[in-house]
Amino acid sequence: MFWTKEIAATVAFYTDVLGFECGLLEEGWAVLLRDEIEVMLAYPNEHVTFNGPMFTGSFYINTTNVDELWEAYKDTCNICYPIENFEYGMREFAIYDNNDYILQFGQPINREEE
Repeated sequence: MFWTKEIAATVAFYTDVLGFECGLLEEGWAVLLRDEIEVMLAYPNEHVTFNGPMFTGSFYINTTNVDELWEAYKDTCNICYPIENFEYGMREFAIYDNNDYILQFGQPINREEE
């Protein structure tokens, strides 16, 4: 679940830029869907101080079409790092969403193609 004070802007980013569908949108709450991915959005818990994203890692999305996603997102998203083959056997890239959460997209490298 991603906490955000900008539910409408986040829904717009995920649907318009990343190709998700909005499965549910209510006051302070939304559910976004794409393929087998479900992302939930919510207003921050009122009992917790919220000054922006508090997650200290990234959200990793395994895919079978990383190059296609890179081509779709590279000119419309804030890039964390461009597409690259890594020695641990993944081809991946990362972007920031509109809240500055890091989304990584990766696909195993077919070693026979290298």
